[in-house]
Amino acid sequence: MTATPWSTHTVELGPAEVLKRFRGEHREQCEREWRTLTLLGTHAPNLAPVPHRADLAAAEPTVLMSRLPGQPLRGRPLGDQELKALAAAVSEMYAAVPGDVLSEVPVRPGRQQLLVSRIHAWAPRTRPRVGAEVGRAMDRGLEWLAGSGLAEAGRPDVPEVFGPGDGNLANYLWDGVRVRVVDFEDSGRSDRAFELAEITEHVAGWVGQPLDVAAFLDLVDLEPAERGRLPECRRLLALVWLFLLSFDDPRNPRNPPGTAERQAARLCRLLA
Repeated sequence: MTATPWSTHTVELGPAEVLKRFRGEHREQCEREWRTLTLLGTHAPNLAPVPHRADLAAAEPTVLMSRLPGQPLRGRPLGDQELKALAAAVSEMYAAVPGDVLSEVPVRPGRQQLLVSRIHAWAPRTRPRVGAEVGRAMDRGLEWLAGSGLAEAGRPDVPEVFGPGDGNLANYLWDGVRVRVVDFEDSGRSDRAFELAEITEHVAGWVGQPLDVAAFLDLVDLEPAERGRLPECRRLLALVWLFLLSFDDPRNPRNPPGTAERQAARLCRLLA
């Protein structure tokens, strides 16, 4: 196997299997990964890797799973066929886990109230040091957030679904026929609008080859309440990404120059 390091784990790729080895302080992510693989193996076979075995008690817990065919959607132009396959994959995932089983699944991390709290913590130390364009967008976003009601406690009045918790298109693999999904360390109970916003607002969806957001969202069936919630979730996630991108170290950037400024413009369009 060849190993690739990530922030919470390493990935060892073999011809037919993948071993994810998590750092000890990220045991919960390993547990979520294993729980999701077993759930989807039961309720949506062939959508995600087949779980082989896990050692959740190890000093560095591990999950061994099958290796899926296909190439990540991130960074490639997505035609009608790929968009339809992506929409079909996320729709299948959201509906996969029956309600009585889903009620026992913990809420995914990084949900609405937590993100609002993080923004409020970031703003005082971040706003004074960013450039004018990014700063103006932050101000508009913070003004919108103050009146949005998203900080209020309580579950949104929309159906609960199973959510993978990560909108990075690198986690969606296209094999020429269908899309399958990997990476579930942030998965759990969620709702469709929030999970779709994770995809449409993730930096992976527009840096490089942009996702056709309108075409993609038109392919996903949503209830009226979910349609109403989706713009608010998109604004929230876009504001989160504006802060995250502003943290980029100019001496060792993770994204192309000007990415934060482009995100500022994206957020302002969503707020218009």
